[in-house]
Amino acid sequence: MLQIGSTLVSLDLIEKHFVCNLSRCKGACCVHGDSGAPLDDEELNVIEEVYPFVKPYLREISIKTIEEKGKWQVDRDGDKVTTLVENNECAFVVFEKGVATCGIEKAFNEGKINFRKPVSCHLYPVRLTKYSSYVAVNYHTWEICKPAIKSGVKLGVPLFVFLKDALIRKFGEDWYQELEHSASEYLKYKQQ
Repeated sequence: MLQIGSTLVSLDLIEKHFVCNLSRCKGACCVHGDSGAPLDDEELNVIEEVYPFVKPYLREISIKTIEEKGKWQVDRDGDKVTTLVENNECAFVVFEKGVATCGIEKAFNEGKINFRKPVSCHLYPVRLTKYSSYVAVNYHTWEICKPAIKSGVKLGVPLFVFLKDALIRKFGEDWYQELEHSASEYLKYKQQ
């Protein structure tokens, strides 16, 4: 583990390689799982605000589910998460040519909103766990991401490099620069 500010960062972010391969996994992380995407408290109001701009991109079943259950829920662990459609995919999922993508991100990419998507989605496969005095930054392994691991190894892209934009979004540029420096020092030490 590396300590950067009030975070403890798993060495997996440096040692593991990863590049999403949507052509292989078909966006399965947005479809499978036992809960919706985790939401930060500050994202709850944002989801409410952007919904009218995202709604035109969503499927009828998603709109119906959101109108019946809300845009987010509290899961069995007490976490605030996006609502699921029939306990399957995230309600904000859209399918394009058989690939699950994000309706929120689609609205963002088309300039309709300035919120890209929940930060937990942007950070995946990294998951954050908040404790009283620090945040753990860990790599979450999942069978469906094997194509991404193969792509990352083939391209030589460490996980923290693949997630650069997301990590900066969450923790800031200075934090990321410290992670880059720590990664460089760690890899030099490991090669000795």
